[in-house]
Amino acid sequence: MSVTVPVALTIAGSDSGGGAGIQADLKTFEARGVYGTSVITLVTAQNTLGVQGVDYVSPYMVRAQLRAVLDDFPVGAVKTGALGRPEIVRVVAEELRGRGLPLVVDPVMLAKSGDALLDAEAISTVLGELLPLATLVTPNTPEWNVLCQAGAPDTLPLLLKGGHAEEGSDSVTDELRTPAHSLTLTAPRLRTRHTHGTGCTLSAAITANLARGLDLPGAVMQAHAYLQGALRRAPGLGAGHGPLGFRPDPH
Repeated sequence: MSVTVPVALTIAGSDSGGGAGIQADLKTFEARGVYGTSVITLVTAQNTLGVQGVDYVSPYMVRAQLRAVLDDFPVGAVKTGALGRPEIVRVVAEELRGRGLPLVVDPVMLAKSGDALLDAEAISTVLGELLPLATLVTPNTPEWNVLCQAGAPDTLPLLLKGGHAEEGSDSVTDELRTPAHSLTLTAPRLRTRHTHGTGCTLSAAITANLARGLDLPGAVMQAHAYLQGALRRAPGLGAGHGPLGFRPDPH
């Protein structure tokens, strides 16, 4: 008897430290019971202290990876992370357009260390070509401010991550805003430096949940709960912003 496993696709950059990007996404997919496929857009030399170097994959190879995955695997949902350059954003949008796949856009602009992972010209391409395809956009507050200044419509299905806006508070609040749903998710703020890849992990968990067939509010709520567990399970690695613990939920 054949077994159908839900499949998700991440289109993002590689983090050599394993805490964010493609590596975090694939670990999260596995932890959420989903088979992970990937398209690498850029390669970073990176650890918990920061990004030491970035090299971009050619648009040709990004397109080739996308076609290889989408032509052979029954992908149920897609997420994008760091795309880097406008030509890469354009290729991704061209290959996803018309496929009808749920798409979670994590508009990664900066690494946790503050290093840029999306150039200024690419922001307008994200707005014009990628966001119209999105099922959900998951910016943190600084990213949302940049998108708004660049002209992002307020009709976007949005999960606004509030961690950056509430640094001194004892809780963290994320807000799901769509034409059909409004949901506020609050969790205690964990006083820890091991927060590398939180945005990647959250968006990947949402994508995995969509691939498993959950509706958007359910996918977001379960992903929010998973992220809190991953923060508590952080292995304590590195001298800077350490990675999360990507094991499956115990229940």
